[in-house]
Amino acid sequence: MNTSQLKKWMLLSFMVSGLMSCTQKEVTLGSLDVIPIPSEVVKLDDGSSFVIDGATKICYPEGNEKMKRNAEFLASYIKKIAATEVKLSTKEGDNAIVLSLDNTLTEEEGYELNVSEERISLKGKTEAGVFYGIQTLHKALPITDGTTLAAIPCGSVKDSPRFGYRGFMVDVGRHFFGVDYLKEIIDMLALHNINYFHWHLTEDQGWRIEIKKYPKLTEIGSKRKGTIKERGSKELDNIPVSGYYTQEEAKEIVRYAAERYITVIPEIDMPGHMLAALASYPELGCTGGPYEIAPNFGVFREVLCGGNEKTLQFAKDVINEIMDIFPSPYIHIGGDECPKFYWKTCAKCQRKIKELGLKDTKEHTKENQLQAWFMGEVEKEIQKRGREMMAWNEILKGNPAKSTIVMAWTKPEARLKSIEGGYRTIACPIQYLYFSNAKFNELRGLSSIDRVYSFEPVPEEATPEQKKNIMGAQACIWTEWTKDSVKMEWQMMPRIAALAEIQWSKPENKNIQDFMERLKHQLDIYKVYGYNYKEDIHEAWDK
Repeated sequence: MNTSQLKKWMLLSFMVSGLMSCTQKEVTLGSLDVIPIPSEVVKLDDGSSFVIDGATKICYPEGNEKMKRNAEFLASYIKKIAATEVKLSTKEGDNAIVLSLDNTLTEEEGYELNVSEERISLKGKTEAGVFYGIQTLHKALPITDGTTLAAIPCGSVKDSPRFGYRGFMVDVGRHFFGVDYLKEIIDMLALHNINYFHWHLTEDQGWRIEIKKYPKLTEIGSKRKGTIKERGSKELDNIPVSGYYTQEEAKEIVRYAAERYITVIPEIDMPGHMLAALASYPELGCTGGPYEIAPNFGVFREVLCGGNEKTLQFAKDVINEIMDIFPSPYIHIGGDECPKFYWKTCAKCQRKIKELGLKDTKEHTKENQLQAWFMGEVEKEIQKRGREMMAWNEILKGNPAKSTIVMAWTKPEARLKSIEGGYRTIACPIQYLYFSNAKFNELRGLSSIDRVYSFEPVPEEATPEQKKNIMGAQACIWTEWTKDSVKMEWQMMPRIAALAEIQWSKPENKNIQDFMERLKHQLDIYKVYGYNYKEDIHEAWDK
């Protein structure tokens, strides 16, 4: 045997040996019992499965960039969870996960998943539907270190979301979180089939978005000298807090979220919670100041002047720049916690009230009606651009236009009042879905999960027609006492898994005991990605 033949023989022996070692690997089986629980799961009891190995391909339609990106996401998930690199292809075959579109499916975000020993077929009516099917595969994968092969059990899933609006809000006004970390949060939302990221960008404690027409908003308004040390304290920690997003950075967040089929809804909270803006431009208030960016938390009397034409123009200018950045169909302009203390004595506010012919009624004070008028004028600006306005449920005190979308937060009954009034409504009551509220959602074991899981977004006492006005549900994290990613994630995890199930799954499929069993694997996924959660949740299984 010459040298050339020897090399060929050695290479062939190596390849055969590698193939034999690959085929001799043990298999770790995953499960289709994922969170959120799908609409319909059919399992085969014969032990068959689709095994993922280095020769597995993910196939997608040629020329469809969104589907190519979907395939790339799935490949990255398989590598992260199952420690296996798979290939991408536009040509179908066996040992393949085949992604495709099927416009005969009825639900826009629905998908069908079929697993056989030869292939996995994943079809969606839209690319978003395929993405949610990919998330199901993502969570169905067993966690392996590469010493065993991952397998998905044979069976089928037919699935679609209960609500079209599945939201999560993060406040960056009280404490600032950078672009890279917000991308991590967006990935967390994608894992849980959430499709709206509500970005609360302005507060009494800080203005966090660049507005080119009003540069002082970030030059002055994005910085405060410190923060109170604890609830009820007047002592400051003297640690400066600052930070804002340039318009380009905000656009990058929008792009990153859109790739994951998440829409970013910006919120500029007005006319209350505006001390950072007033400190930057004192002429926007009723008294002219001086104003200070708040180092403490709460509800402040100093708000935008509702009767000042310059203030209204400011609001319109800001919202127009926001709409230039954010393509979202919804623009949130707050409307919550706006005391009328100064409006009652402000000459400009009272003159505007008289000009508009507003009078106190049993349901609505003239000052509350002035707020509704002010926000209505901003809404007209929003509607000019083909968008829709969102606001917190306090706006109902002023009888706003029926086109307003209401986020009902103050109590569970607020969503009923809103839909009874004919308003499209998103349920986010503080008692159940404010993950940062220590009074109702303590970071403690099973009870805080059960509290979220038990919430039903659609009021039972509503009429069938009124129930149609519930667009969906949303959880919120306010960051008064949330300064870092660990605290953020302690508040999110694993409550966000319970949230996902009330947003996505059919109520009749929900079961807290079954959910807790499925949660075990979800927690393991959190560990793989380095997401923080409090270990006391394990006490639920130890008892």
